[in-house]
Amino acid sequence: MSNDETISLFNMPVGTKGIVVQIEGGHGMLHRLDAMGIKVGSRIQKITGQLMWGPVTLRVGSTHVAIGFGMARRIWVRVE
Repeated sequence: MSNDETISLFNMPVGTKGIVVQIEGGHGMLHRLDAMGIKVGSRIQKITGQLMWGPVTLRVGSTHVAIGFGMARRIWVRVE
């Protein structure tokens, strides 16, 4: 992957780090993600992810959070 590649968090390989560049969602989803520390400009690392319906776990700063695959599909990350 190149340094300027942007992919959805859902498709990001486990162990990869990146910076959130876009979140496609309504006010409620943005507010929920912001409460977990996930917003445009946040540095994240994908810890685990299931192929289909399981949660995606992330490291945001020093915190681990879990989100559903539907949310993960709507978060776009620039891979580092």
